[in-house]
Amino acid sequence: MAKYWNSDEELFALAKSELFVALVGDILDTMGYQHQFLSPSLKPIDNDMVIIGRAMPVLEADFFAASVQGQSEISSKPFGRLFEALDDLKKDEVYVCAGSSHRYALWGGLMSTRAMVCGAAGAVVHGFHRDTLEIQRLKFPIASFGSYAQDQGPRGKVVDWRIPIEMDGVRVNPGDIIYGDLDGVLVIPREVEVAAFEGAVEKARGENEVLKALQGGMTTVAVFEKFGIM
Repeated sequence: MAKYWNSDEELFALAKSELFVALVGDILDTMGYQHQFLSPSLKPIDNDMVIIGRAMPVLEADFFAASVQGQSEISSKPFGRLFEALDDLKKDEVYVCAGSSHRYALWGGLMSTRAMVCGAAGAVVHGFHRDTLEIQRLKFPIASFGSYAQDQGPRGKVVDWRIPIEMDGVRVNPGDIIYGDLDGVLVIPREVEVAAFEGAVEKARGENEVLKALQGGMTTVAVFEKFGIM
């Protein structure tokens, strides 16, 4: 049982109001989870965007035609299982996509519209997005490597979803918490989420005391000896 929240909705609101991604990453470091950040190039497309929600992992793969007859039915389906995966998004989930090359965009404006209707909390794609102005107007939180207009239609397909994937050597399981801001994107495993966020709340409140001490003229040596935070 968590001390500071009673539901995902309360936790996500608390993270947005009191915490930031680096702080939770610091706590995970102390817990021995020292490889939970995704690529430093993977960031929200606007500096004020914050992404937090439960991961819905999506596996993408390169293809070389929109529709071709092969041994798998996916080969004949434009976009593969993309539409089914997108329609399966639930409230407060984050569409987390990886597995393809970086030859095309993995997310766009119409996908953002559908995700918002589903109640999704954002998208994190290990590649590019497009329709930037539309996404910014919608204010739908998305993290990517940047914008690139080339479509995935004849180049890539969704193979499966709600399965474990890896991004930058970080395993993302269905239901893990994805937390991203302008400093990066973090994966918090479900099995340690309570300890990680409780520790982050306590550190955040402790840092407020550190800030007051520094503003009052206390040295960093004295501050660290007293609070153990810096």
